[in-house]
Amino acid sequence: MKKFGLLILSSFLVGLAFADGTYSRLPDIPQPFTDPILIKEQASRLASGGAIINLQLTTGHAPKIMEGTLGLARAIRLEAETSRFLRELVIIRTAGIVGSDYELNQHYALASACKYPNEKIMAIQNWKSSSLFDEKEKAMLAFVDEMAQGGDVKDITFEAFSKFFTPKQIVEISVTVSSYYGNGLLTKALKIKSETDGRVTFPGKC
Repeated sequence: MKKFGLLILSSFLVGLAFADGTYSRLPDIPQPFTDPILIKEQASRLASGGAIINLQLTTGHAPKIMEGTLGLARAIRLEAETSRFLRELVIIRTAGIVGSDYELNQHYALASACKYPNEKIMAIQNWKSSSLFDEKEKAMLAFVDEMAQGGDVKDITFEAFSKFFTPKQIVEISVTVSSYYGNGLLTKALKIKSETDGRVTFPGKC
């Protein structure tokens, strides 16, 4: 009986330890931050006009992993040759396929901040039936759809896509799809909550 009571108490304490936090199903990270990586990232965001968002407030439980993923995110945001508008199309469509409300919330806001046409942004999930996208954009979005829905991109789809993009740009777009597909799964699995206070990640160049 005593062991049974201890088991119940132990289960209760574990439940408390992993109770949903303010921004995800993990406990909140105490603030102000004490980890040097988190402190540095917060200062960097403020300097660039962005903020620590709920994704980093969650992955910040593993600061070095967070730092590694941010390296890729910054390369996609700041170093890619493919136009920012096309990359936002890729990200928003990928997030829609995965069903990540979190990423959609962030990237609708970023696209809007870059003054991309709202009507076109909101039509991305139904691009096949929309007249707002040109041949190049449709070839890219067809590639994104097949890559993000199992990865088996048909030869005809790739041929149409590769007519408009260089090998470098194809890699940039493909890595963007894979990165945001993974991010989408992460935000769903850890129940990361969308920001409701206007916080956005580092905006980058439009």
